[in-house]
Amino acid sequence: MNSYIIESNQKKSRTPARLDFAQSGTGLILGLFMWVHMLLVGSVILGKGSFNFVARTMELAFLSETGHGFPIVVFFAVFTIFTLFIIHALLGIRKFPISWKQHRILRDQMQMMNHTDTNLWYIQAITGFIMFFAGSVHLYVMLTHPGSIDPYLSADRMVSGNMWPLYLVLLICVELHGTIGLYRLCMKWGWFSGKDARQSRQTLKKVKNRVTIFFMTIGVLALLVFVVIGINHRDRVGEKYSTAIGQIQAEEDNSVKEPAPGVEETQPAEETHQ
Repeated sequence: MNSYIIESNQKKSRTPARLDFAQSGTGLILGLFMWVHMLLVGSVILGKGSFNFVARTMELAFLSETGHGFPIVVFFAVFTIFTLFIIHALLGIRKFPISWKQHRILRDQMQMMNHTDTNLWYIQAITGFIMFFAGSVHLYVMLTHPGSIDPYLSADRMVSGNMWPLYLVLLICVELHGTIGLYRLCMKWGWFSGKDARQSRQTLKKVKNRVTIFFMTIGVLALLVFVVIGINHRDRVGEKYSTAIGQIQAEEDNSVKEPAPGVEETQPAEETHQ
């Protein structure tokens, strides 16, 4: 009893609360970033030209005299996201079961309680574990090849580089992890709680499900479009979209400059008649 009184009188450490706040902050930034990222990637659904415009805009091509942009901008953006990704993962790992025994206890309690939000946390933990590896591969590729965001180069990476299975797994994990995480942040910090907490929880769950379906649909469609582009581009792997467009425009210009054969033949005939 005395030891309990002494321990209870000791000042509690604020470190766990600070770490939890940091995890929430990095999760919020990464979750919102992924929504924006998915909308930008989804521009390929509208066409290769739309995706190329988005990619060049992200590289600040409108500030470049040549129009090629600055891949270094993408490098620093990816480096920032990669850093937040690692920090968020390390902060999240401290809440994982560290042994099989702890995992079994958690699973038994989940089956006993059958609590929806606890099940959502478990899905988030599993997807987060997968993302730590799959997401690191994607971010490393973008970090080392910041200038490869291109309709053809991205499609070549998925098809000819056999990366599409990784991106499919990553898509599913990111959308589940992100939407569940943002939902749990709203519940944890009381955002959009309203007067009726139970009704607000049900409303947020409906919004979460619809947002998941929306972004998952965009992601799957974008992945399918990239696969189709990659299959049609197999014979020209490594060719940039801007290079291909430049060649097409040059061929069109040459065809316009060359006089039509019919014109050359009629001119001598007219001169003879005169």
